[in-house]
Amino acid sequence: MISESARVTTAAEARFRIDAPNSQPRNIKVIALDGASEGVIKRLAAHPWNRASFFTASAFDAAPREAQPFSVAGWLKDLAGRTKDLVDEVDTADLVVMVAASGENAQAAAIVAEACSVKHVMTTALILGSAAGPDEALSKSLAQLRPHAMMLVIASADEYIEDMLTALRA
Repeated sequence: MISESARVTTAAEARFRIDAPNSQPRNIKVIALDGASEGVIKRLAAHPWNRASFFTASAFDAAPREAQPFSVAGWLKDLAGRTKDLVDEVDTADLVVMVAASGENAQAAAIVAEACSVKHVMTTALILGSAAGPDEALSKSLAQLRPHAMMLVIASADEYIEDMLTALRA
């Protein structure tokens, strides 16, 4: 009996392969969850992208004031500072990439992930600066992001995000 790896490389299985690349670039929304990751997102946004949009949620206050109703429409902003509706942005996305700095407050990930769950949009979270910070800071970020991301990546350098978005055809 041949192994599964050997079987999928046979001529019989080759007929099921798609040799052409993805015809459509993905609509990717990249969201900075804290002030430290906001600078990285702004530098990335300066590069040419097919269908990537960049936002910040660093002004997000995890707990609404008692006298004020909570709304997801008011805390997401594009890089020009214009307020955006989270649900509308997620509705047009194929993938949402959340970026957080190690040890920073990333509680906004819960709200972003809830909107993505409702719209059936995949979430990815990237943690920056883990090599320079203490393990406790990384653990804090992992605990905040792990429940809210389908894929969680600890990025060793800011350039990793650019490489990842390029690989995803953003």
